Amino acid sequence: MDAPNPSALPTFASRTPLHIGAIGLIARDLDLLTDYYSDLLGLTVLAKTGRLARLGTAGTALIDIEHRPDALPDDPAQAGLYHTAFLMPTRHDHARWIMHIARNKVPISGASDHGVSEAFYLDDPEGNGIEVYNDRPRERWNWDNGLVTMQTQQLDIEAILREIDPATATYPSAPDGLRIGHVHLRVGNIEKAEAFYNGAVGLELTRRRGGATFMSSGGYHHHVGANVWHSEGAGPRDANRAGLAWFSVETADSAAYDATVTRLKAANAPVSAVQGGIESADPWSTRIRFLKP
Repeated sequence: MDAPNPSALPTFASRTPLHIGAIGLIARDLDLLTDYYSDLLGLTVLAKTGRLARLGTAGTALIDIEHRPDALPDDPAQAGLYHTAFLMPTRHDHARWIMHIARNKVPISGASDHGVSEAFYLDDPEGNGIEVYNDRPRERWNWDNGLVTMQTQQLDIEAILREIDPATATYPSAPDGLRIGHVHLRVGNIEKAEAFYNGAVGLELTRRRGGATFMSSGGYHHHVGANVWHSEGAGPRDANRAGLAWFSVETADSAAYDATVTRLKAANAPVSAVQGGIESADPWSTRIRFLKP
């Protein structure tokens, strides 16, 4: 162990030059989504008004939920959010969470062994996809010519549960080191997604397969995924719909921040000032906030 409580430490995914910070959602029912994420992940409500709820762990904000009761429901055929992936600090934490959802009879939509990670999939009450996962040790990831192997096989849930005593394990709240490990987006075209997130943002291509592309910073398996499984040919996102509002990318140091801003401007991507950094948008009007360290 490298600390008395390793669950308090963010994982490798959050220590790369660029990494995911928080995500913003537009909700038709603010209380419903706030309660769902609080109950599902054990997040703390850091702030709440009639229009906004901010949730996180140990003072770190992970989700902003904006209340817009007149918004149209999200449309899976449009560009937007495929899922937000919450990364458990340890496999032990993931096992405790599995028992938590089992005891509370939380429905899941799937579970997969991806080789690099072990993942559960769910949908929130307004249809936003969620992944809750743990990463296998980096030395067990398989790379070939700069691309990582990510399989989709049946998950051995019992193997994860052997990390704990299921009869006594509890999950009173989110571990302090819980973070968003990656976001997976619905886009209209894979090549355009790579031109923006690889070319303009500066993420490295780590995998492309079956209508999806995966990119990362600093050797992670992926910080951003993008697919056209339901949204091929989609145009700019309808701002009047519920679902994804924005997500943030944090930079590890001023050099990483400055280089990112320079690339975005060189690519003629939109750039405007926001608190703590700048905001840009991908070809489908998905807003991304790039934040200074």
